[in-house]
Amino acid sequence: MIEKKMLSARSQASFLMDMILGEQRLLSEINLSSVTKNLSTSDRARSQRLLLNALRSLERADALLLPLLKKRPNLKIFNILRLATVEIMDNGDAHGIVNEYVSIVGMQKRLQNYKGLVNAVLRKVAASEQSTWNNMKIPQLPKWLRRMLLKSYGISIVEKIEKQHLERPPVDITLKNRALLKYFCNELKGTEIFKHSLRLKNAGQLSKLAGFNEGDWWVQDLSASIPVLLVEEIKGKSALDLCAAPGGKTMQMAAAGAHVTAVDISEMRSSKLKENLTRTSLEAKIVISDLFEIKNFFDVIILDAPCSATGTIRRHPDLPYAKSGVGLNKLFNMQYKMLQHAVSLMKPNSQLIYCTCSLLPQEGEHQVHKLLSNFRELRVDKYLPKDLVFLEEYRTHEGGLRLLPNHFAETGGTDGFYIAKLVKV
Repeated sequence: MIEKKMLSARSQASFLMDMILGEQRLLSEINLSSVTKNLSTSDRARSQRLLLNALRSLERADALLLPLLKKRPNLKIFNILRLATVEIMDNGDAHGIVNEYVSIVGMQKRLQNYKGLVNAVLRKVAASEQSTWNNMKIPQLPKWLRRMLLKSYGISIVEKIEKQHLERPPVDITLKNRALLKYFCNELKGTEIFKHSLRLKNAGQLSKLAGFNEGDWWVQDLSASIPVLLVEEIKGKSALDLCAAPGGKTMQMAAAGAHVTAVDISEMRSSKLKENLTRTSLEAKIVISDLFEIKNFFDVIILDAPCSATGTIRRHPDLPYAKSGVGLNKLFNMQYKMLQHAVSLMKPNSQLIYCTCSLLPQEGEHQVHKLLSNFRELRVDKYLPKDLVFLEEYRTHEGGLRLLPNHFAETGGTDGFYIAKLVKV
């Protein structure tokens, strides 16, 4: 264990990488408040930034490092070399980076004998030409996922997705009050993406930004903000948000004047939802429950179903290293059962929006196609508000919308997302 006095953003990034690559754990599953409790808020954010950047470029780091090593070292040392390599190649201060990582190794009794190796290898990395790094092959998706995507989209699209995954993504925020868009565009130096959404290129520590403590906005990828925008005349209507936490869509609907019931099975995730509602001064009824226990009828139903989350790899590059594709069919079956149950909660003139943050058609297009075949009273409503009519080009055969990470690439891309709005005929 690293001595307390040596805790730093870099040492913490190394520790987290060991958990992800050694134990195949998702970053979201790690209790970060406990793991990073001895770090300042800024160092916590920096440790995760270092980690995520390294995971995005892991394949490149390995390609640069392995020729410099006589044999592959143990995982802890290799992860330290990987983190340092990516940071150096990202135009970091090589001298300071090398010295700190050598010190981190020296503070761990089991690793002390590797100080010389780490020092020597990283100095060779620092002497490498930047052009060598820049010209390296774009890291590929895991074989199980790449194979499925090639079948669905073809090599050209898959390579564009992989290229986008290598880029550090911006932060998107949704405004509680659209009238403040121009104000926050100037205040936060953001770029307007949609009429309610701003994109921040170098956001820094979010909690220190104007409007955060006041609850004027929340973080929400632009793809995830679209489903609620497809609902017509939501003010005053009863709305159900299934699998609601952390609450982006709940807050959107509450801000638009709907009477929202937010359902999530996880008590921990629901506490985050409650925290977000409190910060934004928005109201919703929170129900901690299996969604199959919900029996009431609603005007508007949002089902953002549990999925492979493959559409979020650009923001969560740990995902390919923690998932293997095992159990996908079971997941597909559960999604369809959830979709069926959501249909049972529709009353005449109800609007049901089904969505998943997945790249896999099996979790989007295929599910809706199957639903339409089995429920003849349902149809897909292709309504788009005026400021979103450009999304029509992403319309799929069965009537939904398919967004991919390489869409809007000129401004930083977006999460892979599938969205379909269903109504009863």
